[in-house]
Amino acid sequence: MTLPAEFVVRLNARTRVIEHGAAMVGGSPTRYIRLSPEAQSVLRGKEVDASTAMGANLAEKLLELAMADPVVELLPDLEEPYTIVVPVMNRAAPLDRLLTSVRSSTRRQNPRIIVVDDASENPTLLHDVAVKHGAEFVPLAVNVGPGGARNAGLALVKTEFVVFLDSDLVINTDTIPLLLRHFSDPKVAMAVPRIVGMPHQRNWIGKYENARSSLDLGPIRGVVKPRSPLSWAPSAGVVARVSAITDGFDPSMRVGEDVDLVWRLSESGWRVRYEPTATAQHEHRDHFREWFKRKAQYGTGAVPLAKKHPGSIAPAVMTPWSVALMAALIAQRRWSLPVAILIALGASARNSRLLASAHNPSGLAAELTAQGIVSAGAQTSALMLKHWWPLTLVGAVFSKRIRRAVFIAAVVDIAVEYDKEDYELDVVRFGVARRLDDIAYGSGVWLASLKGWTIAALKPDWRMKK
Repeated sequence: MTLPAEFVVRLNARTRVIEHGAAMVGGSPTRYIRLSPEAQSVLRGKEVDASTAMGANLAEKLLELAMADPVVELLPDLEEPYTIVVPVMNRAAPLDRLLTSVRSSTRRQNPRIIVVDDASENPTLLHDVAVKHGAEFVPLAVNVGPGGARNAGLALVKTEFVVFLDSDLVINTDTIPLLLRHFSDPKVAMAVPRIVGMPHQRNWIGKYENARSSLDLGPIRGVVKPRSPLSWAPSAGVVARVSAITDGFDPSMRVGEDVDLVWRLSESGWRVRYEPTATAQHEHRDHFREWFKRKAQYGTGAVPLAKKHPGSIAPAVMTPWSVALMAALIAQRRWSLPVAILIALGASARNSRLLASAHNPSGLAAELTAQGIVSAGAQTSALMLKHWWPLTLVGAVFSKRIRRAVFIAAVVDIAVEYDKEDYELDVVRFGVARRLDDIAYGSGVWLASLKGWTIAALKPDWRMKK
């Protein structure tokens, strides 16, 4: 499968051209690649088009290495028919709101809409809403969960593309067309929009969700794959190639079924794209008990994912040298800083040998080592505050040094995250909500791990990367 001639990719924010155009560094995981003179000739600034064989080959390689993304605004609209599938349970008013937005946004395409009722208490209400908007209504006698309900609708789809929309969404006129443009790439199986909050969230939990919802993957587009900055994508809104997703979601998974599908597609060689310029609004939970419970439920999904994808679920992926460096700093002894510096110098020397073909291997190695230290610090913080918080709590009871490390990690985490957006929420309530968010998710992971007698979802990957 080759990219069409009009396809254009642009280097992403993680990728830099170095050595006067002879090499690049970036991607996920970070790589250093050298460019042949022919490849250099088709790189125009930060863009490569597929109008030539060399351009198509380089564009494909950059996409595979997550070093570049499609320039969506230059891609043609895909005028292919699609079917919309909406799984729903006991949400007549939100369903009405969604279908109103769908009919308004897709008036020209007039797609077939299938509403799958997942054994609601009063299916008649949902039936009436579906009929009101000209949608087909498929009632299920037994509750099968969101994945199973989507699959029931998928089984009725006859078009090449399917759009899954949860009932608590509202879409815009360009949500689906922008996502469909990504399917100009024949290796794209799924494309997902940015899920943002509705503007009427009332209390501090709702305001926090509008700023830091688990469903909102942020403003930077990219490929979704395991062990990357975009390691999963929510199924609240999805456009998919029917031939790629085959039987759809794993019906045995009530949580994490979207992560499982993304990872299965990635493992099979397909691409999943995240496109933040396409947005859908989501009605976030803002009642504390429901919100906290849902966050914990997200955590429980880590255990079944660990069983199905043991190589992708690690809560942290760090090299042995970065683990040793973090351990030295957390120890907070007189020798901690000198030892950490020696470890960093050793790692930089090793990276320099691996980058021997670069024009300035020492400088590039020092830069990549510094990035590795920052990443290790962020992941260590996440382990202490989120994935391993019960162990951290026990350690803090007995150790002043651990209490100090936790305090520093929490303050830095809040400062960094709060600085990313212009929030409606003050920093104190933001910080409290963020810690509760982490505690809820971590609790879900621990409860599911104890129930399943496994530590697979809690075990970091500390192997040396080549």
